[in-house]
Amino acid sequence: MRKKLTRTGNSLAVLLDREMLERLGIDAETQLEVSTDGSVVIISPVRSAKRDQKLKAVMDRAHQRYAGVFRKLAK
Repeated sequence: MRKKLTRTGNSLAVLLDREMLERLGIDAETQLEVSTDGSVVIISPVRSAKRDQKLKAVMDRAHQRYAGVFRKLAK
């Protein structure tokens, strides 16, 4: 999907289609994090600390269980 920036006062805005917002579960109250790697703009919903902790726990368990497999795959 290609978009153009829209002038909003002294700023520029990206308008996102309703269908995309609904798919992502984003509404007017959702906080978004905007970041860049220097050439790409990344817009993502702010994740809760609880969700991040759950993800870290799952990743730690997977690493403990499959550490040997991960090492072999890395080679």
